[in-house]
Amino acid sequence: MPAPIIPTFQDIRAAEIILGQHLSPAPLLRSYALEKELGLPSSRRVWIKDYGWTPVGSFKLLGALNWMAQHSNSIGERPVAAHSSGNFASGLAFAGQAYGKRVIIVMPEDAPKIKFARTRALGAEIRTYDKSQDHLTGRRDELTREIAEVENAVQASPYDDRYVIAGNGVGGLEIAEELQRQGRDVSHFLCAVSGGGLMAGHALAIAEYFPQASIHAIEPQGADDFQQSLAAGQRLRVEQPTSICDGLLSYDVGEHNWPILQTLVDSAWTVTDEQTRQAMGWLDAQHGLRSEPSGAITTAALLSRKIDLAGQGDIVLVLSGRNVDTTTFWEFVRDC
Repeated sequence: MPAPIIPTFQDIRAAEIILGQHLSPAPLLRSYALEKELGLPSSRRVWIKDYGWTPVGSFKLLGALNWMAQHSNSIGERPVAAHSSGNFASGLAFAGQAYGKRVIIVMPEDAPKIKFARTRALGAEIRTYDKSQDHLTGRRDELTREIAEVENAVQASPYDDRYVIAGNGVGGLEIAEELQRQGRDVSHFLCAVSGGGLMAGHALAIAEYFPQASIHAIEPQGADDFQQSLAAGQRLRVEQPTSICDGLLSYDVGEHNWPILQTLVDSAWTVTDEQTRQAMGWLDAQHGLRSEPSGAITTAALLSRKIDLAGQGDIVLVLSGRNVDTTTFWEFVRDC
């Protein structure tokens, strides 16, 4: 098996041109409320990169569009197949619609209804599997391979791919260029990690512009494969990840992501589901922002005071998406 081709900052620059044909940048919001909550001096600011504003409600659209653009000619009339907890599903569906490709997605049967609805509304077909038994059956990967073999589909990875990583990195490029335009510096950067495509792309961009910034990965306590991997110095797998953060339940980080993460990420932190629920409620109360659990986890890390924020620069956190069902959201935050 050939060694993975690790994306570079130049790949992000190339992806920027492609994404600019389809998307406007997701907003970078200053959080006065977090600055006050954390007791920061007036010289320091907190910024939230809110990917809930994309057309599919999450960051996954960035990587999906770049992947589709890079493979469109070679795909031809063949369909595209991928597995996804839901956000890459709608991102790839959007990209398929933009490039005239049929998309087939393998999703867990208990994925949020909003993720099913967004994906179907964009024209993709969905096949489901039982996530609770997947660590035993491997049905997710098996079903995706079956689609590729039976229907001659081209497989796309939601995170373990150089073009997906580079596309995601465009968001980090947007953050860095906007803050440089304002004459700001960055001391801390926080991003969720699961398969690692979001973190790897953003870490490349942040490290290029702000090499002195400390980069912190955040993951659920019940899905801490990256924290274990970083401590061990090698990729480790969690056989049955569990959390309300349905978008952060990959078994391990991707091969393309690992070299970037191991080199650029300073530390990995976990938060409990209870802390994530509290952060969801806090974001709604302070910013009127209804985040999905996977999106709120970085705010949870700040509110739980896990990270030493000493320094002179600004703090940036990524809010990866907002795709949560209304009833589920209120169930999560009701007692917080």
